[in-house]
Formats: sequence, C-alpha cells, structure tokens
Amino acid sequence: MSISKRIKVFQFGFLLLANLMFSCQKEAVEPVGPKDNIAYVLEVPANFPQPAATPDNPLTKSGVELGRRLFYEPLLSSTMTVSCASCHHQDRAFSDGLILSNLGISGKALDRHSPALFNLAWANNGLFWDGGSKNLESQAFGPLTHEDEMGIYFPEMVDRLMAKPSYVSLFKEAFGENPTAAGVVKALAQFQRTIISANSKYDRYKRGDRKVSFSEKELLGMQLVQAKCAGCHSSELFTDNNYHNNGIDADFSDDSKDWVYKGRYRISYDSKDLGAYKTPSLRNIMVSAPYMHDGRFSTIDEVLQHYRFGIKSTKYTDRLLFQDNGNAGIPLSDKEVEAVKAFLTSLTDETLLSEAKYANPK
Repeated sequence: MSISKRIKVFQFGFLLLANLMFSCQKEAVEPVGPKDNIAYVLEVPANFPQPAATPDNPLTKSGVELGRRLFYEPLLSSTMTVSCASCHHQDRAFSDGLILSNLGISGKALDRHSPALFNLAWANNGLFWDGGSKNLESQAFGPLTHEDEMGIYFPEMVDRLMAKPSYVSLFKEAFGENPTAAGVVKALAQFQRTIISANSKYDRYKRGDRKVSFSEKELLGMQLVQAKCAGCHSSELFTDNNYHNNGIDADFSDDSKDWVYKGRYRISYDSKDLGAYKTPSLRNIMVSAPYMHDGRFSTIDEVLQHYRFGIKSTKYTDRLLFQDNGNAGIPLSDKEVEAVKAFLTSLTDETLLSEAKYANPK
C-alpha cells in the first residue's frame, strides 16, 4: 500500500478508534496542553550560519523530547525490533559503520549507505543521497514504511502508541492531540534538528580557545582542505548541501525499478545529475566510515586515494575535480595526505558522540 493510502486509512478509518482508546485511558493520563509548551531555542554556534525557519513545525521542548524517545523506539517498526537508532549510532556520529545496512526488518542489505545525522537544521537542499525528500518530516516516511527498513503500517503504529499512556501524554503535550503518523514524523524531525556538531578541536581553535592549538601538520591540512576540497565541502558545515558526480563510476545504466544507481538524476531527470550524490559533511568523518553513497571505501586512505588517482573522467564528472591542465584528480603528495588526515581528525566532535541529550532516554 502506498504512503498516501496509508495516511488516508489512518485519517479516516483510525481516528474514531484512536479517540475511543484515549477516552478509556483518560483517568490514567493528565496531558499538558500545547498552550503550555515551551519553545526549544536552538543554540546556533557562533561560526555557523542561521538555519532556515520551520514555521510549520517549530521546535518545542516537548516536541524534541518526544522525538528523541521515538528515535529510539522499536515500536515504530512492524516487528517491534528496529528503531531509527538501529542504523544511526551516536558514537559513530549517528551513522552505523556498515557498508550497506542489513539491520532492517527483512534482513536484506539496503541499496545505499546509512548517512551520518547531524547539523540537519542546515540541510536546506533535500535529504537522502539523491535529495529525494525535501525536508526531515517527509524524509521520515521513507524508512518508516520501507519493506526492508521498518515496514510499519501507520494505523498499527498509532495503535501501539495509543496503548502507552506515556506516549499519549507526550503527544498531547507536544501537539495537543493523540498520537498520529504526522505527529511522529514532526517529532522525529524536531529532535534531529537539535543534533548539532560544533565542538570539535577545530571549532574550539576557530573560537579562539587559548587551551587549543593546531600543529603545523593540522594547519597545513586545514589550508589544503580549504584550497582543494572547499568546492564541495564548503563553509563551517563542510558541505555545500549540493549534488556532485565525484567520478567513482563511469557506467550509469540502471535497470532497477527505482533507479537507485543513477544518483540525483532519479529525482531531477536532468542528465547532468547522472551519478551525482549529495555532499556529506567532513565533520566527524574519521568516526563515520565507510564512505560514499554505497559505502564502497572502508578507510579515509581509500577515499583520498580515489581523489588523487581514481577519478573516472566522464562528461558527467564534476568539473571541480579537474586540474587546470585538464587531468582529473586532486594533486596531493604523501606528506599532504597525512596533513589532510590530521586536519580531518580535528573535526571529530567528542561532545556529539557522548552528549546525554542525544542518547537513548530509556
């Protein structure tokens, strides 16, 4: 059944049942109305741009807390064994360390690598590797309903949440209503927008922390990244939130039903987007291996080797990867590679990896 049909079933067929279920629990639950909800003030790092406003789903303390609980909640999967956190581990910057995850309900490997999740409040140009979702709210419907990921039927999901007085109360407090599929994705989006990575050694150095200094190797690495990588990994976010063909493939034929191997072209139908995938942030890259949309590179050395010597030159390969003489590749000496790696290590945010407010509350 399609997502739209599932939502309609929920809206028209399950509303009465939900109301009846809540009325039975009314004495046990004393929900707080949305009028008492307190805004969650996102702490924007001094060296970050302002994120886009989300007037249709403003951050609130109760909405964020509900989203955190739902992120770790296996009741959102059909088998009650898989949660969002199954493929997004905090100690890996909310990635999973697998090439292609097989941790979903079917046990089958997915077609794409699970991306890291942080600084998504600034993800203003689509989500998923090909930008197939416009925002975090719509993005959540994908893994929730995918037959190999969480595979949930929304009325069943709402039924489970309604059976738990704590969730009924939390939804009432956050949205002024009983649990709904729309409320689930809104809460998940709110929580994810609060996951901010901005306390790495690099950030403290940039903010002028006198206790932090960069070695000559780290300084050289920073200069090299700024000079040779900033075409895609730009700004303090270390991503341009755009899509590029980075020369890892030369053949873009694809007979799969969903065209998952055509990159951004699957969404845009623009030939220039063949093999183009979203630029991941360089932040926390040293703890979020493997790399690329399909997890094909196991180490950062393999990634740098690709950009030095492995780029496939096609008419779709991004021109940013060509030198002035027309040759493909980013020239780096072995010494410079070590400097780049030293700088990338400085982008690891240990606070993000252990911060209690992002962890499982149960």
